[in-house]
Amino acid sequence: MPHTYILRCVDGSFYVGSTRNLKLRLSQHSSGHGAEYTKRRLPVELVWNHESDRIDEASQLEKRIQGWSHNKRKILIEEGPAALKGWSARTRKE
Repeated sequence: MPHTYILRCVDGSFYVGSTRNLKLRLSQHSSGHGAEYTKRRLPVELVWNHESDRIDEASQLEKRIQGWSHNKRKILIEEGPAALKGWSARTRKE
C-alpha cells in the first residue's frame, strides 16, 4: 500500500516522502541510500505515516505536508490531524 511518511533526522529536522513500499524505503533511508537530504542527517526515525489507497494520493499529501512549517508538522506528529483543524498562517500563534 502507498504511504506518506515523515522522518525525524538527527538534526531535528523533518523529511517528508511517499512510497509504495514503506519498509523498503525506510531501509534505504537508514542505510544512506535514500534521499540526499537524509543521507547527510543520519540516523533517521519514522515518526508519522499515513496509508493511502493510491500512490497519487500519497504523493499529493506529501507535497502538501512539504509546504508546511516545522511547527505544523510537529503538531501533526504529536497530536494528529484533528489538532490541525482551523490551522492557517493568518490565525495561528507560534
